[in-house]
Amino acid sequence: MGDLLKLEEKNIVVMGVANERSLAWGVAKSLYETGANLIFTNRQERSRAKLERLLEKEEREARLIVQCDVNDDDSVKSAFRQIGEEVGTIHGVVHSLAFAKGDDLKDDFIHTSRDGYAFAQDTSAYSLVAVAREARPYMTEGGAIITMTYLGAERVLDGYNVMGVAKAALEASMRYLANDLGPDGIRVNAISAGAIRTLAAKGVPSFNQILHQVEETAPLKRNVNQREVGDMTTALLSNMGTGVTGEVLYVDGGYHIMG
Repeated sequence: MGDLLKLEEKNIVVMGVANERSLAWGVAKSLYETGANLIFTNRQERSRAKLERLLEKEEREARLIVQCDVNDDDSVKSAFRQIGEEVGTIHGVVHSLAFAKGDDLKDDFIHTSRDGYAFAQDTSAYSLVAVAREARPYMTEGGAIITMTYLGAERVLDGYNVMGVAKAALEASMRYLANDLGPDGIRVNAISAGAIRTLAAKGVPSFNQILHQVEETAPLKRNVNQREVGDMTTALLSNMGTGVTGEVLYVDGGYHIMG
């Protein structure tokens, strides 16, 4: 797979590994098989410790682990400056970051707080803009930026609420960034993953119901897994995806095409 995907020794930044169930960790596992150099970001010391334990457990090495708080422009700038100084060229970025306050997911969307709305947008959508801006100077050989979205961006999914609105903004941001960065040879795409048991999914009250519905409705009659999301993301980061930008690619067993 490494020869086919041509990512050996390429420097890929992976943002958003919370634990071994994270979509970002699924991407990391697929990338490791190509021989890519992985740079991870973490928000707090606690999350860094978790990441280090996970890497040790899986017998994997990080090229670098850098602290980065995506709600803080100075932190994002500092993180990518540190990455650039350490590795020189960045060939890809995986943005797998989203967060909303729990209280804003428990009630009807109409009761979303102003602060909660702004926080979800800042963390889940604007963070992609900030990351792309700071990564750009180091992506001198082109490359790809991939973000993670969900069907709730375009359909009303019970309990997804303010996250759905933030993901819609994320997808629109991805398209505008694809236009801005295209002349630099940088592709920007989104993966719309199906329902997978991640830490974030636990915050959606109707998640178990969604899993059963997908199994009944999707053309493949099953839910997708972390590995399938990781492999598609890796393909987009590689030379296999050089003609694709500004797209939302669904890895959901076809569920999104059903009425």
